[in-house]
Amino acid sequence: QVQLVESGGGLVQAGGSLRLSCAASGTIFGIGIMRWYRQAQGKQRELVGYIESDGTTDYTDSMKGRFTISRDNAKNTVYLQMSSLNSEDTAVYICGADIRATMAPRFLDYWGKGTLVTVSP
Repeated sequence: QVQLVESGGGLVQAGGSLRLSCAASGTIFGIGIMRWYRQAQGKQRELVGYIESDGTTDYTDSMKGRFTISRDNAKNTVYLQMSSLNSEDTAVYICGADIRATMAPRFLDYWGKGTLVTVSP
């Protein structure tokens, strides 16, 4: 069974930095695009950005410059480096990925449960 588990969330002061991780586990044949989303309380989920298997990245315009996505294919892990954080960045950060499990005929969309990031003033 394939799972995505995020880690690295917590409380950080405004202006600070934080790195989140999301590790895929299980019987995995391959991983395609890996994405980061966030959802603030009372708001819709929004895309932070994504990274393709070759390392190509793209971000939502409002995230460019402060957020960086990277991945370690050997560890089946995607990272989100966040800097210059402010209170508007407070949210649950969720990763998603297109994963093909071993013996599965196609890639499917998997989601983690999220990790909470709280930015204090």
